[in-house]
Amino acid sequence: MTAASLNRRDLLLRGGLATAGAMLPGWAGTAMAATQAPALPDWTLGVGDILSDIAPQPLVRVSGRAPALKGTLYRNGPARFRRGASAVGHWFDGDGLVRAWRVNGDQASLAARFVDTPKRRLEEQLDRIVQPGFGTPAGPGASVGSPDDTNPANTHVIAAGGRLLALWEAGSATALDPETLATQGMVTFRDDLARMPFLAHPRIEPSGQIWNIGSGGDSAYVWRLSADGSFEAGQAIALPMASYMHDFTATARHLVILCQPWVSDQARLPFSQSMSWRPERGSRVLVLDKDDLSRRREYELPPLFFFHLGDAWEEADGTIRFDGCFHADPTFALLGAPGLVEGRHEYSERPELTLVTLHPDGRADMKAAGISAEFLRSAPETAGLLRHQTIHVGGYRTDRPFARSIGIWDWRSGRDDSFDFGARQLVEEFVPAGRHLIGTTLNLDACATELHVFDARKVADGPVVTWRSTVPLPLSFHGSWVSG
Repeated sequence: MTAASLNRRDLLLRGGLATAGAMLPGWAGTAMAATQAPALPDWTLGVGDILSDIAPQPLVRVSGRAPALKGTLYRNGPARFRRGASAVGHWFDGDGLVRAWRVNGDQASLAARFVDTPKRRLEEQLDRIVQPGFGTPAGPGASVGSPDDTNPANTHVIAAGGRLLALWEAGSATALDPETLATQGMVTFRDDLARMPFLAHPRIEPSGQIWNIGSGGDSAYVWRLSADGSFEAGQAIALPMASYMHDFTATARHLVILCQPWVSDQARLPFSQSMSWRPERGSRVLVLDKDDLSRRREYELPPLFFFHLGDAWEEADGTIRFDGCFHADPTFALLGAPGLVEGRHEYSERPELTLVTLHPDGRADMKAAGISAEFLRSAPETAGLLRHQTIHVGGYRTDRPFARSIGIWDWRSGRDDSFDFGARQLVEEFVPAGRHLIGTTLNLDACATELHVFDARKVADGPVVTWRSTVPLPLSFHGSWVSG
């Protein structure tokens, strides 16, 4: 099939969950009840359940002095994993809870609200987990007509056009009110593109223009939106392989799509069971010209598995570079993440920060930084442009899950300016906020989530200010800082 012959129906039918309504398998969910697991590890606080929305509450400043910072850190992540005697089968399948951490000088507050999705409404009504997902089988009463019926809207949140977009990788974006966090509904960018997949990791240019991918087997749809979030253009493309795609990257001139050899080769649910690890196929990098998506180049890399990439950049001679957090294989996706919900830590190889270089002559090579890292971010004003620093979390250990440190890795000097919160903090993604970094951790001793601000020039000095909430929120995935 050629790229020109790909259409909306092809993409929906190849999207894994799109055909779920015709093949709902038996349900085998189990709950992590207190009577079954009386001595759960302390880190399971990071995958606990939030039962309802959180009304706005002031935070208590516990250390430091706040800089002149005003804005909101919006974050999104799964926060309801269990209902009745049932539980999701994977960390990625919990209901999305969007959190608003508002900062105005030395004052800070928290509010949080679940995204009101069809999945959440159905499961609330039934009081059990029934909808299939990334690693969750369907249960009695499941109802799936399109991917959006299983959409937990739980992965990322961005601001565009005066609204928030809660994102998930296999279905529609969901619009939210940025002040109240109330759900406004799933977004249809154009009528004939309704319910098309819209990845949770769009690439946003310094101008605000948004590029994204909707993947479906060995094809994908390239989205281009204006800064106000309205549809500008789109085109279907063919991919080198039917690769699992969670993220992609971009330079100012090119889209860069890394296809890993975890490929969709069977129609099964949950989604993770439809994939096969095929390391003999290696990895492929597809580079597309933003001005003409038919102009494409491909590069070969060794087999690798990844969730997240950093922003790419392009040098004067056409060399393209980008960094990523690479695993040897999908063990974490298949065993590690499902185990978290059950209170088990299944060891998997730590993600290694690695720089990929695509040379103009067709060669490609990789250079490891020598540190374990995840959740890469960089300053939004340099997205797609030359850079040498990467914000990350790290400090991963073999005896327990989740990060414990943050840092800024410098590819030019080979140094990591990092701060270790210690074993009693579970660290989430940090994002740029002007000259600062802002992010959250779960303090296991205080049994509360904390908000921290760092001077981006002196990360090793520790937070310049820390506020504490009254609640322990489960760990979130991604978010955005919005000034003002």
